[in-house]
Amino acid sequence: MKKTLLTLAFGLTATISMAQTNYEVRWANHPEDAKHYDTERLRKEFAIEKVFSPGEVNWVYSMYDRFLIGGAEPVNSPIRLTSIAPLHTDKPQDKQRLLDNRELGIINIGGKGTVTIDGKAYELGFQEALYVGRADDKNNKDIVLSSADAAHPAKFYMNSACAHQSYPTKKVTLKEANNIKAGSLKESNDRVIHQMIIDGVAGVRTCQLQMGITELKEGSVWNTMPAHTHLRRMETYLYYNVPEGQKILHVMGEPQETRPIWLNNEQAVISPQWSIHCAAGTSNYTFIWGMAGENLIYTDMQVVKIPTLK
Repeated sequence: MKKTLLTLAFGLTATISMAQTNYEVRWANHPEDAKHYDTERLRKEFAIEKVFSPGEVNWVYSMYDRFLIGGAEPVNSPIRLTSIAPLHTDKPQDKQRLLDNRELGIINIGGKGTVTIDGKAYELGFQEALYVGRADDKNNKDIVLSSADAAHPAKFYMNSACAHQSYPTKKVTLKEANNIKAGSLKESNDRVIHQMIIDGVAGVRTCQLQMGITELKEGSVWNTMPAHTHLRRMETYLYYNVPEGQKILHVMGEPQETRPIWLNNEQAVISPQWSIHCAAGTSNYTFIWGMAGENLIYTDMQVVKIPTLK
């Protein structure tokens, strides 16, 4: 395993591991085809069962808006983010630079960690976010992830979308986010939506990417009700804070042709533009939503009335 030295904050140095990076490509699916998928095929196309693994980086490259969904869990040494084969061009540097033509959102759901970009360190605590703009000739060429404590490693959940220009790197905390109370306990969906990486929120500028966190209150299980679709955006959910022994029943599909996918803690799911995306848990839970497409207007959606769902 190739290793290099990195100078961290406060003059400290660390050995960076060239961690094993795993990836797979998911092709886009027509809704008429998806109607005929059995459980195994549905999970193969849309469920992401392995997001985090110690000392590794895992990516899924979806052809829905060419979206990248990933997780990195540095443990004993920092790890560097590199590009993956489907993103390579004939430029030699593209085999190392993840963010040529891309922007990146990172939300930490583990212990304290640090994201170091071109030598500048950004500390991320639990449920803190970082937006990283497209790489150019001067910025965002080198991204290194590290954990403060190997016994309680950081877990960096990542979404990346195509970007037409470079915007500044920006950290966002829950206090700085746009925090919206939604739903009610009576309807079993009392929750708080934290808009974090949203164009115009907390000084963040983005090209396509939107990310945030939704927390369900104790006693509530339903998220994203009434359900909706985004014909101009795709979306992904990462479910976490799911208690041991509990599960999430994620519902996807066209509004009148829905399908269930059962998910465990720290598993994710891809939601195509034509699909609703909602869930009920056997307990309350938290999830990260990430979106990309041609439109940055958060409220641009096609709401589906609950009685019409099938």
